[in-house]
Amino acid sequence: MNFKTLFLSIAAVSATTAATAQEYPITPVPFTSVKVTDNFWGQRLKASREVTIPLAFSKCEETGRYRNFVMAAHPSPDNSVEGLSFDDTDVYKTIEGAAYSLQTHPDKKLEHYIDSVLVIVAAAQEPDGYLNTFRTRNPEHPHEWMGSKRWEKVEDLSHEFYNLGHMIEGAVAYYQATGKRNFLDIAIKYADCVAREIGNGPGQQVKVPGHQIAEMALAKLYLVTHDKKYLDLAEFFLENRGKTELKREYSQSHKPVLEQDEAVGHAVRALYMYSGMADVAALTGDRAYIDAIDRIWDNVTGKKLYLTGGLGARHDGEAFGDNYELPNLTAYCETCAAIANVYWNHRLFLLHGESKYYDVLERTLYNGLISGVSMDGGTFFYPNPLESDGVYKFSQGAAHRQPWFGCACCPSNLSRFIPSLPGYLYAVKDNNLYVNLYMSNKAEIEVGGKKVALTQTGNYPWDGDMQIEVAPRRKQQFTLRLRIPGWLQGEVVPSNLYSFDDNAGSDFTVKVNGAEVEKKMDNGYLCIDRIWKKGDKVEVEFDMEPRIVKANPKVEADRGRIAVERGPLVYCAEWPDNDFKLQSLLLPENPVLKVEKKPEQLSGIDMIKTSGQSLYYDDKGQLQTREVEVSLIPYYAWAHRGDGEMSVWLPRALSAVKPEKN
Repeated sequence: MNFKTLFLSIAAVSATTAATAQEYPITPVPFTSVKVTDNFWGQRLKASREVTIPLAFSKCEETGRYRNFVMAAHPSPDNSVEGLSFDDTDVYKTIEGAAYSLQTHPDKKLEHYIDSVLVIVAAAQEPDGYLNTFRTRNPEHPHEWMGSKRWEKVEDLSHEFYNLGHMIEGAVAYYQATGKRNFLDIAIKYADCVAREIGNGPGQQVKVPGHQIAEMALAKLYLVTHDKKYLDLAEFFLENRGKTELKREYSQSHKPVLEQDEAVGHAVRALYMYSGMADVAALTGDRAYIDAIDRIWDNVTGKKLYLTGGLGARHDGEAFGDNYELPNLTAYCETCAAIANVYWNHRLFLLHGESKYYDVLERTLYNGLISGVSMDGGTFFYPNPLESDGVYKFSQGAAHRQPWFGCACCPSNLSRFIPSLPGYLYAVKDNNLYVNLYMSNKAEIEVGGKKVALTQTGNYPWDGDMQIEVAPRRKQQFTLRLRIPGWLQGEVVPSNLYSFDDNAGSDFTVKVNGAEVEKKMDNGYLCIDRIWKKGDKVEVEFDMEPRIVKANPKVEADRGRIAVERGPLVYCAEWPDNDFKLQSLLLPENPVLKVEKKPEQLSGIDMIKTSGQSLYYDDKGQLQTREVEVSLIPYYAWAHRGDGEMSVWLPRALSAVKPEKN
């Protein structure tokens, strides 16, 4: 396979999807074919390129990530082994993000910098391919999580296979961006080392990853190299999970993966595993894996999904809680889990072609994911709670975004995800072109073997009117499939976990060249089958009325409370905009919601205003009320103006109110 062919094969994968067109029934349009011109997302892509990625590289220097590789190249009993056993991955993840950035914004200086880092990484690799600086830089006294020999604690805390996974992801991305094999060869050597030593054969050890991601990465490496041993190893990891000595819910090893039907344990590990199961299923045709992750998806979406798309209820173990256990103040909702939730739902869409997976993906993307990074790209949340009192230090010892963390998985994960965003907009299958996300962009897409130019313009998510210009090179018949979000069809999420609780309703119209088209729906998509010609214009008009949401009564934390959404955005009340204690608020049964444009605030937002009452005890201890105006901002924008109160779920019943004390 020549490089151009390989590039196209890999590029058919969104930046984070491990399988390509030939393996998944539906093919994602590569992010390299989509140029985002959108104000909302353009700002974030620019911040990632100009702030987040350079910051991540500088932190690798400042915190000794590179020095660890230098020491590993010169092992010594005097070398320190401070840090976390997975710190190496911050280097790999940042290179991955930079590689995606290079494909859309070539930068020879950045490329040279990465090459210089890879010289250091290559020097640290042992002759047989093994590479983990926390063992190799001081072999006699490795990190306490590593064990006395290779793989001894890989199912616990050594993260040796986790390092391999992120190494492969970064290496493939850099090869895709540059055509250079310097990182890819390092990753292949390490993968070969693992493949030789792990398995069911003579002299091999039966081990599975303690922290999953290698499954996804090995599937991707198989697609690049066409060497089936990498796919076999990914499948081996899945097949043997729950069958080795260490069995625990924390790492989803409590029972075989095909027997699992509930999301438990560490949320990020679980979601990476579910994504890996989708990849292996697509590549092997094993329906059992698909059935298993479908069952788990039903459990997550119906019982464990936060309104923001966040996952993980508990700080303890960074874990899912029980069914309907969704606390707000103490919600974990790790940024990495939001990213992994996007990976998983994207894969499920590629398998099934149903818009419900994009409903979850979009909700996560606009809320629980981008809340993890400030709008300037320079500070970060580790958890993303749905309530703050300004006191509880939920964010690794703070109540605000921080410039970095000792455990830096979330910032480095954001540095690799954000540049890949354009790869999630479109997909194709035969003569079907899927429009999955709405944002201004220009794209060139191959449909039925022919090039079609697509141009989206609009001001989503603030405005529901989008224009799509379709320009095939020659007249061509195909079906344009426009995703109609669930929130437009009376569905908050694809389950009964949340529901709308107002009489607002929402509707939409779609026109082609000024003529309204029939609302012919299939799996959540409006289908327009016609002979398209250059200059055809599609007008999409989505109602964007604010909506009131209530949770399933089984969600104890949200009883007597409501939340507010508009389009894909979840809103919250925050202290700078409200002169009362948020938990003292009592909203009326049917609050009137008004939208006000605030171009000067928080990089430009639409604020939602309503009215209510603040309850308080007077000097005599008697309960009193005062009328208050309530202002709401998009959830992603909170915590840009100092520490203080924030709440997504607002009281509408007296039982949920905590009156102020005078």
